Amino acid sequence: MEYKSVKIEKGPGGWGGPLIISPKPGKDKIVSVTGGGISDVAQRIADLTGGVTVDGFKTSVPDEEIAVVVIDCGGTARCGVYPKKNIMTVNLVPVGQSGPLAKYIREDVYVSGVGLKNIVLTEELEEETREHNNQGGTDTVAIEKKVYAKKGNIIERIGKGTGKVVGIFYSAGKESIDSVIKNILPFMAFVSMLVGIILKSGIGDIIAKFVAPFSGSLGGLLVISLIAAIPILSPLLGPGAVIAQIVGVLVGVEIGKGNIPPQYALPALFAIDPQVGCDFIPVGLSLGDAEPETVEIGVPAILFSRLITGPISVIIAYLFSIGLYK
Repeated sequence: MEYKSVKIEKGPGGWGGPLIISPKPGKDKIVSVTGGGISDVAQRIADLTGGVTVDGFKTSVPDEEIAVVVIDCGGTARCGVYPKKNIMTVNLVPVGQSGPLAKYIREDVYVSGVGLKNIVLTEELEEETREHNNQGGTDTVAIEKKVYAKKGNIIERIGKGTGKVVGIFYSAGKESIDSVIKNILPFMAFVSMLVGIILKSGIGDIIAKFVAPFSGSLGGLLVISLIAAIPILSPLLGPGAVIAQIVGVLVGVEIGKGNIPPQYALPALFAIDPQVGCDFIPVGLSLGDAEPETVEIGVPAILFSRLITGPISVIIAYLFSIGLYK
């Protein structure tokens, strides 16, 4: 079978790339790890290149057979899982270096904000750029200079040891601050903006009329948890936890207004979160090097288990909330 190459560029607000996807025998799988089956972008890549589309929620594919992975991650660990393995990753969401694996997200293996118009068929490409970068040295670079390190006295060794420890703590502090800036602060700003919109636009009152009756009783919270845990819906509600954030902020505002009793705060938290992580299940199994058969059985098993554990967690939270806010 004849394969072709495509060039994938970042979309509006996207980051990274461009990527050149060139499937070949034994490495021609276009894996779609998105809720709702195979995405249009993954199918487009397969149609242009001659690759084979695979639904990552149903089937696991060995890393060496993957030409590119298409995800729809809003900035969690899934963004960096495949770049960490040096697997070409196309994110439908315009997200850059984000999440706990942000350091593995590089422009040469990751591109985001991709739509159908960002995929272009190309001719066969040569790797002249990489070869040119590798030829930057001269003969003088090959000359080795031997440096003989001496142990030094105890003062020098203490100084070097102290410097090493300080460097480790400095690096850890730098990564912590970087994580706060890239992950925590944007989330806080998002929630603040969301609260402002809900309070000032009147949208909160409209949604509250629908959600409040459910959030103000144990039966209603159980209904919400069951809906959020439906196996078809949970992978769609999972990316970025946006739905849970919106409903959570809304319920919190209504509790603050006195429209919902405060004892329902804890069970409400569990009621809106049964879908959390459902979009990450195939990725998590892949990280654990699960066999294809394990993925095929494990993904639906976990999704259906949420229908049981979701309502149970709500009931447990409700019991622990009795007398908590008196």
